[in-house]
Amino acid sequence: MIREIRLKNFKCFGDQTFAVGGMTLLTGLNGMGKSSLLQALLLLRQSHQMGFLKERGLALNGELACLGNARDVLFLEAREDEIAFDLMLENGTKAAWSFACSGESAILPLLAGPGSGDIFREGLFGQSFHYLQAERTGPRTSFQVSPEQTLGNRGLGKAGEYCAHVLATLERESIPIQALGHPDAVSIGLRDQVEAWIASVSPGTRIHAVPYPDMDLVSLQFSFVGEGFVSDHYRATNVGFALTYALPLIVATLMSAPGALLLIENPEAHLHPRAQIKLTELFARAAAHGVQVVLETHSDHVLNGLRLAVHGGHIPPEKACVHFFRRAKGGMQTEVVSPDIDRRGRIDHWPEDFFDEWEKSLDSLLD
Repeated sequence: MIREIRLKNFKCFGDQTFAVGGMTLLTGLNGMGKSSLLQALLLLRQSHQMGFLKERGLALNGELACLGNARDVLFLEAREDEIAFDLMLENGTKAAWSFACSGESAILPLLAGPGSGDIFREGLFGQSFHYLQAERTGPRTSFQVSPEQTLGNRGLGKAGEYCAHVLATLERESIPIQALGHPDAVSIGLRDQVEAWIASVSPGTRIHAVPYPDMDLVSLQFSFVGEGFVSDHYRATNVGFALTYALPLIVATLMSAPGALLLIENPEAHLHPRAQIKLTELFARAAAHGVQVVLETHSDHVLNGLRLAVHGGHIPPEKACVHFFRRAKGGMQTEVVSPDIDRRGRIDHWPEDFFDEWEKSLDSLLD
């Protein structure tokens, strides 16, 4: 599990080190570098998958990230044409890479790296990895079949485009961390657990993912149950965005075993506040049982969901990290402030613009 990340001369970071907990929130103003931190991890993973990282270098364009060329990623005030990424693992293992970064090359030559080492057994480089980008696949009349499924890779796709297929294929498998089991679920199977957790988005939801192998497509429909009624099956296009957007978040979390890494952008998209808080509880509970979760968010409900999870004993405070990104005075660098959460869910300090807009608006209304 990753415990620390250092970025040098990468995009808006001259030299910045981040602590990474079991669950980490990346927050802050737009354009301050939250996505850049995730992109550094994605570049390492995609370069490894392409066979470049150990000997050739860093691939800036691929399945997970497309960042252009060397000029697009080099820190504007860099004193040398070189970027570096360092990872520190929970067991004390350190891995450091440096890459030449000049001209318009889309593959940055490797200057130094950790070799084979234990780092490549980390979740970042293995199959126990999920990345769900902000622009996820919305409601469709049909969904894609995963080309990776036959290879044993249970990836959902970075837009969640393979989620319906994975769920249809694995719906009867028991979830790896049974402590995440929802008390209202009828079994510990994946689909029953997903239905129980997605009730926080829309109560009584039932999920029907049916593959059509001859067409390489999967039909995703929803129905709803309540006291004295059972609805018809409805296409995903007829029930709004929230269920389709939330589904891969829940599936990815419940599929994960200890040691897995989840990178999720804007988990709050299309979700009402109660659903945001409940899903954050799920993320926190997974993190407490060995899954590493990194969320990029603009939602105070997600922040409060983490605070409530700490307060409720679902995750110890030492496993929770919060980083607030803002522009440093007098330069292009981003400054990162990291408030602490105590065992009661209280935050030790609130920097300016750190989820304080409601208080500012209320003050204006009461003025």
